[in-house]
Amino acid sequence: MSHPKTKKQSPLPPLEEGDYYLENGFFVFTAQYHLKRGYCCGNGCRHCPYRVQKRVDSKQ
Repeated sequence: MSHPKTKKQSPLPPLEEGDYYLENGFFVFTAQYHLKRGYCCGNGCRHCPYRVQKRVDSKQ
């Protein structure tokens, strides 16, 4: 299944102050950075302003 907002990926914007912080050795990108990037990557990022809800199947 393809991502609904799939588009040709352009180079990522350079990192600037306020774009991320470090938590337990991991980069955590802020909403500021996601907005500059311009699209959702579909990885469920903590601060994603484009938050995509996961589809839940009711069949079991």
